[in-house]
Amino acid sequence: MASCSLSSAWTPKQNKVFEMALVEYDKDTPDRWHKVARAVGGKSEQEVKRHYQLLVEDLLRIETGQMPRANYHSAGNRG
Repeated sequence: MASCSLSSAWTPKQNKVFEMALVEYDKDTPDRWHKVARAVGGKSEQEVKRHYQLLVEDLLRIETGQMPRANYHSAGNRG
């Protein structure tokens, strides 16, 4: 399957750019996924759409209690 190439791995930088592009290009933006893919670089429209779908699924699991929320405070606890 061609979509399962090495390019499917996302770097932290690509994730950050992806998040910023989602803000810049909201759901009403024409050619949204093309623009998000162009901003991220190295990803196809299909890859960014799938990445978004996975993000939404994760958020739904968190909101419904199927996945625990991240505990960011424990790592940097100031005692």
